Amino acid sequence: MDLEFGRGLRSPKRDSWKTTLLLAYQSLGVVYGDLSISPLYVYKSTFAEDIQHSETNEEIFGVLSFVFWTLTLIPLIKYVSIVLRADDNGEGGTFALYSLICRHANVSLLPNRQIADEELSTYKLECPPEINDKSRIKFWLEKHRKLRVALLIMVMIGTCMVIGDGVLTPAISVFSAVSGLEFSLSKDHREYAVIPITCAILAFLFALQHYGTHRVGFLFAPIVLAWLFCMSSVGLYNIIHWNPQIYEALNPYYMFKFLKKTRKYGWMSLGGILLCMTGSEAMFADLGHFSYSAIQLAFTCLVYPALILAYMGQAAYLSKHHDFYSSSQVGFYIAVPDRIRWPVLVLAILASVVGSQAIISGTFSIINQSQSLSCFPRVKVVHTSEKIHGQIYIPEINWLLMILCIAVTVGFRDTKHMGNASGLAVITVMLVTTFLTSLVIVLCWHRPPLLALAFLLFFGSIEALYFSASLIKFLEGAWLPILLALILMAVMLVWHYTTIKKYEFDLHNKVTLEWLLALGDKLGMVRVPGIGLVYTDLTSGVPANFSRFVTNLPAFHQVLVFVCVKSVPVPYVFPAERYLIGRVGPPGHRSYRCIVRYGYRDVHQDVDSFETELVETLATFIKLDASYRCSEASEQDLELEPSEEERRLTVIASNTLRRRASYDLQDSVHHSAASTVEMHAAATGTADDDGLEISSAGPKQVRFFVDSHVASPEAGESKQMAEELEALAAARESGTAFILGHSHVQCKPGSSVLKRLAVDVGYNFLRRNCRGPDVALRVPPASLLEVGMVYVL
Repeated sequence: MDLEFGRGLRSPKRDSWKTTLLLAYQSLGVVYGDLSISPLYVYKSTFAEDIQHSETNEEIFGVLSFVFWTLTLIPLIKYVSIVLRADDNGEGGTFALYSLICRHANVSLLPNRQIADEELSTYKLECPPEINDKSRIKFWLEKHRKLRVALLIMVMIGTCMVIGDGVLTPAISVFSAVSGLEFSLSKDHREYAVIPITCAILAFLFALQHYGTHRVGFLFAPIVLAWLFCMSSVGLYNIIHWNPQIYEALNPYYMFKFLKKTRKYGWMSLGGILLCMTGSEAMFADLGHFSYSAIQLAFTCLVYPALILAYMGQAAYLSKHHDFYSSSQVGFYIAVPDRIRWPVLVLAILASVVGSQAIISGTFSIINQSQSLSCFPRVKVVHTSEKIHGQIYIPEINWLLMILCIAVTVGFRDTKHMGNASGLAVITVMLVTTFLTSLVIVLCWHRPPLLALAFLLFFGSIEALYFSASLIKFLEGAWLPILLALILMAVMLVWHYTTIKKYEFDLHNKVTLEWLLALGDKLGMVRVPGIGLVYTDLTSGVPANFSRFVTNLPAFHQVLVFVCVKSVPVPYVFPAERYLIGRVGPPGHRSYRCIVRYGYRDVHQDVDSFETELVETLATFIKLDASYRCSEASEQDLELEPSEEERRLTVIASNTLRRRASYDLQDSVHHSAASTVEMHAAATGTADDDGLEISSAGPKQVRFFVDSHVASPEAGESKQMAEELEALAAARESGTAFILGHSHVQCKPGSSVLKRLAVDVGYNFLRRNCRGPDVALRVPPASLLEVGMVYVL
């Protein structure tokens, strides 16, 4: 498996059975850590208050039946059999589903969409576009902006609940594991031992995050495997020793009998039962690191049987024991034999740490993906492993999660409140996944809408039942994930709304190419040595911040490059397809446009490799453009207008692949009905074939060797190309300046109070307290040049 780019960039041929077994084994430590430790707290949360364990055993049999059928219907049938197939180039999760929908229907709210993005290798559609047009649901989504906004808000809700789960799952997992000490301590010492030990383990866990998990990750799978074997063995022992007839409780009849006896309180106790599904979403979210067959094999053959045996074993023990002084004793450790309780306790703590690590890493990942969709403020993303893609660490989020986890542990102090809070977060994410998958069934798989409706109603009704049982516990802990979600939603909506408005402001205030070309005549413009990289969100035109810069300081660099770093709705962009290069003006102006495209799971390059690749890419573009101009001139004997020249972009790969595909682009948002693509003949070759050699000479120098006998129809074009390459090499040796806009945003007079609160207060507060664009783009401070810009929205 190529971990550098994930499963989405691997060969499409199926893995061998040996590879599948290896991936299934490795998935235990990454995917199933959270799900495997749920037996620690499910029964304890269920019997915390609403129902009591009685002599008739109707309650424990009913709960076991609910647990069995819940694990069968949701993780086994819904996720393993259906949802895992809705992958986006091998990737899973909320953003993968949203990305699939955005590619098959024009529902994305990202403003800088281009028709060239549809030519990416990972931008694949299940069926030709003409088949997609027959869907009435697609027509409604594309026609009504409110539906598109509602879809994005739903994705944001799922994201917020995943982040909330990153706070709650480590707390309840570690607390439930450490609570096994209650059986070895007196009642007076429990409170003074369990809480401090839990907080110490959580602090230690978060303190180790910046080291990454690649150094100890090889231990995760053996720990989870040992834990699965341990709890299934204990469960099997309890079944044989206490109640071999416990399998009869798997009959659905016991569910109805349980609800008939307990009525309202039985329905309320479903908020504890749903915790048996905790971690099911990880099977889909971590799909990109493994494969569908590996995750399916690990769950159906190992995890699912082990969980069922563990729950049946606890129920078998409880069916023969009723003399508990409190319902809090109805838990996992009460059914563990005294002789092995300490080894099981240690193994449970290790397994809870592994499960917590998985959800923490998932929280980092989904926040990084939210940034790519302009839905989250900029934060510093540190890649902890150079070899394994996707292992990231976000310092601000890490310490915030640690503080919140410890606060939840100290504040709630029991499994009941933690379980109520965690259950609501888990079931909300599942409801979002169910709704998005139903859209994928119609829009992407092109199945009948009735089939999607049946999927939505069947699984949605089950999850809605659990959701209602969790929501009723609002005052008993369920308020916490709702509060966290409201705060995060406000942050994400304010940031996304203002980012879109800033882009629209830039779009309306950009200056024309003719203005740029006339600068020398009007202002006596001076070209200084070096390369100037002007960062902008625009994919065409000259940004207003650059016009402001040269109006006040009439000078810019010898080589000028307008750089747009944008995200596209795909998980990965191949390095060979990352750069779109074009000219801004005639060749003699030495101005270019570079659009750098990243997927929502891509790793952004460091600045040194980006500079080197950019210069190599520009050199390749210059050579190909000269060859293309010669062929165009010989065929048509005409010159392109400056406006047509600016809209012509070329896919360029540095060193390894030379591909040319020219596109006529719209200036702003792509409209599929009106946009056209003009494909030109591809020109491929190596450095020797082109008569051009590019070699690296240190981190800040690139040398160009131009053959005097370049194959070209006209000597003039060859000479012009050589001069342009020499100018590029000289500018590179003089240094590179990064020109970024330093923005201040304010509402225009007459704006509503809500808009002023969101923009003037909320956005400016976030902008001042989050990372700047120079940190996100990894710009060296010595080469940074910021241009002040006021946005009046």
